[in-house]
Amino acid sequence: MPRFAANLTMMFNEWSFLDRFAAAADAGFDAVEFLFPYEFPPDVIADKLASHKLTPALFNGPPGDWEKGERGFAALPQRRAELEASIDKALIYVKATGVGRLHVMAGIARADDPAAQAAFESAVLFASDRVQDTGIDIVLEPINPRDVPGYFLNNFDVAANLIRKLARPNVKLQFDIYHRQIIHGDVIKGLEAMMPIIGHIQTASVPLRNEPGTGELDDARVFAELDRLGYNGFVGCEYRPAGKTLDGLGWFRSRS
Repeated sequence: MPRFAANLTMMFNEWSFLDRFAAAADAGFDAVEFLFPYEFPPDVIADKLASHKLTPALFNGPPGDWEKGERGFAALPQRRAELEASIDKALIYVKATGVGRLHVMAGIARADDPAAQAAFESAVLFASDRVQDTGIDIVLEPINPRDVPGYFLNNFDVAANLIRKLARPNVKLQFDIYHRQIIHGDVIKGLEAMMPIIGHIQTASVPLRNEPGTGELDDARVFAELDRLGYNGFVGCEYRPAGKTLDGLGWFRSRS
């Protein structure tokens, strides 16, 4: 059975962010992820994790001005200094929390722009080098253009080809089942082909991004395939509960 990590940015929104750690643990999760921890001091996040015996699975590097639509800097050559500063800021939280994976966001840029392509590859190499001593993985996530129009990394094959080209042991694929289904379909075939380079998986139903088991995919079958494929990492529950978080956890309780 996959090891599920509650996404505290999207789930348990009935509680304030710092109270979601306790709520997730009380609901039976032993791992969590979140988009960004940067609103709070790193020692506060670390204390919440330790107090509730939660393993941090993943968080993102600083994205820039989220409210203005910024989604990272890695593919933006003119923002290279900010990219480097964002990795350094994230590392403070990495070291405080012991998280195992950091998602480096590509940003809004044309996927066919050679300058953006070169900037992204260079940024990934920089991040890979910068975190080498921490033992964590840098993960790259393709994001569908319906949710984030103009996002640079919007193709799983492009991401996989870059990861294989760079051949860095600490650069891996973040395989979001929701994004995969919207962009390409063939979720199980994609998992089979890309399993050797996958460092993290996320799930949500398609098309509404609610609880697993409520959309067009047979999520239970997908989870069974992860077991068959020998995946032993985390599956982040990056979904928006259709109602109250606890009321929608039947799918999780049936697997606990």
